[in-house]
Amino acid sequence: MNDKKVLALLCEAEREAAALMMQAHDVLAERKTDRRDVVTEYDRRVQEQLIGRLGAAVPQARFFCEENDRHDDLRAEEVFIIDPIDGTMNFVHGFHHSCISTAYMRAGELRAAAICNPYVGELFTAVKGEGACLNGRPIHVSTAGLAESVVCCGTAPYDAALADRGFALMKKAFLAGLDIRREGSAALDLCSAAAGRAGVYFELGLSLWDYAAGRLIVEEAGGVCCTIDGAALPMDPTRPSVVAGGKRAVEEFLKLARDV
Repeated sequence: MNDKKVLALLCEAEREAAALMMQAHDVLAERKTDRRDVVTEYDRRVQEQLIGRLGAAVPQARFFCEENDRHDDLRAEEVFIIDPIDGTMNFVHGFHHSCISTAYMRAGELRAAAICNPYVGELFTAVKGEGACLNGRPIHVSTAGLAESVVCCGTAPYDAALADRGFALMKKAFLAGLDIRREGSAALDLCSAAAGRAGVYFELGLSLWDYAAGRLIVEEAGGVCCTIDGAALPMDPTRPSVVAGGKRAVEEFLKLARDV
């Protein structure tokens, strides 16, 4: 199956899963590791629905997912990387800012990605070498510098040891940029950077399912994704820092980060 057909499959599967997500009511959260790391029955149901749909179409594929410890070998020829509901805390508390994020990786390279925010009817997509789109229309990162940019950020809530540096970086970004946004979904923050809404997005610790799809969308929108040290993002189970956005704003932000 070629990359464009895979993307069509991702979009169809996400639309079906979004319908399930939007049926949610009286959502109960269960702790996974601590009070900030939670899961709901909808996370599990959406993930299983996506695995069933994608697995039926690409039976040789493996899966690397957030829930149920479904962490197949990332060295497999074809892998789907899934975050069934990115922004679960938002989902539980009714903030209506959560999404479904899926990426397709072949031979260790991201080839297609889709991120669906059903609350506002936005579907961000990308195919390697073909650009990135929002609801079928091309999107591009901002060319503005940090002083003319809004900065999206995350607090890496699952690792409190990162809080001091993270909040220090937020202050730096606030003083250097126009303003900051902390909206609670890494995948959607990456899409905001890809669409030029934000000049930069950063967070000090993310899992692969948080950033895989968003990374391809940002890069295909003409942006860059790297770690806080400027290194290449790993496609593995480590939890690296992530910085993404337009090249100019990212470079200026990385210079600020060296002193924090």
